[in-house]
Amino acid sequence: MSRRTMSARTLRRAMNWWPPYLFAGVRVLHLADDWSSARVRLRLHRFNTNYVGTHFGGSLFAMGDPFWMLLTMNRLGREYVVWDKAGEIEFVSPGRGDVFADFKLTEDRLEEIREATEDGGKALPWFENDVVAADGTVVARVHKQLYVRRKRLDGQQDRAERTTTG
Repeated sequence: MSRRTMSARTLRRAMNWWPPYLFAGVRVLHLADDWSSARVRLRLHRFNTNYVGTHFGGSLFAMGDPFWMLLTMNRLGREYVVWDKAGEIEFVSPGRGDVFADFKLTEDRLEEIREATEDGGKALPWFENDVVAADGTVVARVHKQLYVRRKRLDGQQDRAERTTTG
């Protein structure tokens, strides 16, 4: 089953068994059927604890890494090329227990991307979300930039797609 025909429910289940998430303690709690939102939890345990006993920064970043791309590509559809372009994380406070990240892709944001790419140009939108503890304390802020372009009508592969895929 290709990634573009996989249901959100099937992908959520697969991601929960995917070894990098399984062993890091990441759990996809929710992935909306219409690809509009996701919720992810990271449990603190010995496989993702750093030297000082808090969440390892790489696990905090990884818990949210694919979601803006997945939501955007599935909401825009097959006529768009969507890739991760850049990512940043800002550590705000130590994570000492379960932490959560919520992703919500609005129709307004999608319309901005469609308008930016309607002439064949690319869009490089930034997305931001907080990683928060159960009590609402912000542990980290994650910023992700996507590369988005409408696929070319002449059948030529987009340059970013060619260089990324080989």
